[in-house]
Amino acid sequence: MSKVNQLFNDLLRLGADNGASDIHVKAGNPALLRIEGRLEEVEMDKISENQALDFLESILPETFKTRWEEEGQVDFGHSLSGAGRFRVAAFRQRGTVTIVFRHVKNQIPTFESLNLEAPILTKLSKARDGIIIVSGATGCGKSSTLAAMLNWINGHMGKHVITLEDPMEYNFQDQRCVFNQREIGIDALSYSLGLKAALRQDPDLILVGEMRDKMTFETALAAAETGHLVMTTLHSINVHQAVIRLFEFFPPEQQQQMRRQVASSIRAIVCQRLVPAIEGGGRVPAVEILVGDTVSRTVIQDGNFEKLNSILEGGGESGSRSFNKDLYRLIKAGKISKADGLEHSSNPKALEMNLKGIFQSEGGIIG
Repeated sequence: MSKVNQLFNDLLRLGADNGASDIHVKAGNPALLRIEGRLEEVEMDKISENQALDFLESILPETFKTRWEEEGQVDFGHSLSGAGRFRVAAFRQRGTVTIVFRHVKNQIPTFESLNLEAPILTKLSKARDGIIIVSGATGCGKSSTLAAMLNWINGHMGKHVITLEDPMEYNFQDQRCVFNQREIGIDALSYSLGLKAALRQDPDLILVGEMRDKMTFETALAAAETGHLVMTTLHSINVHQAVIRLFEFFPPEQQQQMRRQVASSIRAIVCQRLVPAIEGGGRVPAVEILVGDTVSRTVIQDGNFEKLNSILEGGGESGSRSFNKDLYRLIKAGKISKADGLEHSSNPKALEMNLKGIFQSEGGIIG
């Protein structure tokens, strides 16, 4: 093994041993570890351009080398004994190499290990068809939440599951389900082509790593409408923005038709944020959920998106709830501090009122 490979392998193991979610390597600087959301510099010599490039080229799959040379950016998966699997994002900036390694733990997560409330996600996991979207900012745990849902399904339901990821993260072992996992760029050229092919492969459930474009979303809707369950992720800061983003894929003349299709297919939009935990360090997810019931489907179909927030605040038996409702629950349960709850709230003034026992309803203020 070369000295460069030994250096990087030691660095990746250091990150894994210290619970880092990401390891940042920028040529000309020491490496950085993201631990509990904060970047911390590693005590080491600066990594040179040649060192970064040599290691990248040594682990870069053959199928991605042309993309790296032509586009100057590439995403792929890398496994290291004793450290687990990493999602690698390499790119050039100002002519030099930067690599970000996202650590994917070997152990498939459960709802409990992620501090997620199992009942609502278990109920969603039982859906036979439609689309479930897990949204949030980069690094908020979207992939882990979906993996926990697939883990539950694998242990409780007999399904054929096809996953399409760029790159593949968790490696599932068949239990009650049969898994076929395809990596974009290696097993399929693109999400849209992989998704079209999946419809001919007798799936019950299709995981699409990320909803990126109009063609992929249209194919996902077609899959949902023909009796398949589709799970995917989307970048958004809350449920309202996630709904808006879905329709940004389409021109104005298609909006009405797409609202009808989306309204009939959406099972739930789950949006999450990670908040520092009081006990034991780490972070816990605050979760906003829009469940696809009669009311929410009508709002989406009519394009009255401004009413989504009142649905989230109203909640009710469907299970829909706002970020403030979940932050309130976490604060009252002693899992997060009031200060951190207010900092991660989209409407801290309303949350402050909630904590004083004052709640807003459609009929007015309830004390």
